[in-house]
Amino acid sequence: MMRYFGWSYAVTLLGLLGAFWLGWSYSGTWSGGMGFLLIGAVLAVLEISLSFDNAIVNANKLNTMDPVWRRRFLTWGILIAVFGMRILFPLMIVVVAAGIGPIEAVRLAATEPARYSQIIHGAHLSIAAFGGAFLMMVALSFFADAEKHVDWIGGVERQLRRMGAVKGAEILLVLVVVGAVSLALPEAQKATFLFAAIAGLGAYLGVALLGQVLDQPQRAGAVAQGGLGAFLYLEVLDASFSFDGVIGAFALTHNLFLIAIGLGIGAMYVRSMTIMLVDRGTLTEFRYLEHGAFWSVLVLSCIMFAQTLVEVPEAVTGLLGAGFIALALASSLRYNRRLAAAG
Repeated sequence: MMRYFGWSYAVTLLGLLGAFWLGWSYSGTWSGGMGFLLIGAVLAVLEISLSFDNAIVNANKLNTMDPVWRRRFLTWGILIAVFGMRILFPLMIVVVAAGIGPIEAVRLAATEPARYSQIIHGAHLSIAAFGGAFLMMVALSFFADAEKHVDWIGGVERQLRRMGAVKGAEILLVLVVVGAVSLALPEAQKATFLFAAIAGLGAYLGVALLGQVLDQPQRAGAVAQGGLGAFLYLEVLDASFSFDGVIGAFALTHNLFLIAIGLGIGAMYVRSMTIMLVDRGTLTEFRYLEHGAFWSVLVLSCIMFAQTLVEVPEAVTGLLGAGFIALALASSLRYNRRLAAAG
């Protein structure tokens, strides 16, 4: 376990010490430091629970990825995940929403965290719509694959696989869901929601198209460039998975730097789990684990759409995602036992 999680343990120790120091510097008291340390630990656990399906989906893609680009994703990708999504992304939301400069946004985060959090939550509708559409396409593209031969939830997955025989059927299904949700929104929010959802759908299609262009084996210099499209896809995918964690973190604290520490620790564990899944071939050993992860992704996308209408606690999101993965793991173990008994 130290081979896979050694760096994660080290980052956890440094991160929690940093959280304690941050709380001490703000309050000047032991209790203030311990309060920040505990919140940082809770944020890390929240990120891990929400992102376990992310690790499985990443591992699925990395299994077929060029080894050079696989290493680049596991090194550069984690830097982009931690610093890009956990720090720069919330800052850019404030920059765009408040019409201020990046330096002013950092000052706002450091000196007026409540105002900073208010601006972040004001952009929640667009974030939920974009992430919901993107992640729903990710899940449906897996289930609607006509070449998929293994089904976990047989009746539903077979129907979705048959649907995949119709070109663009998953896109139509996402548009139907987007249209249904928009009808339930107040008139003033419909245009914002529809624009963000279509942007999420367009982002998925654009990244998929770019990946096909960049990763064509017949391209000149394909050995050097192979995997770039998959790298970009995984980065956008990680960003979409991170939306709910970043927004939900503000329910625990308004401090951007504490959020970055807590979610950064969680991101390191997601990286470690991804490496372990790839190295040990866990997805092939457990027949339905991948299916459970994509069902979790589909549920997460539905929750993100639902969050535009009602508030859904982060605990519900995490428990549902973990529940599908746990059930898929149990089904895989039962299948393995039956296979062993049959010789």
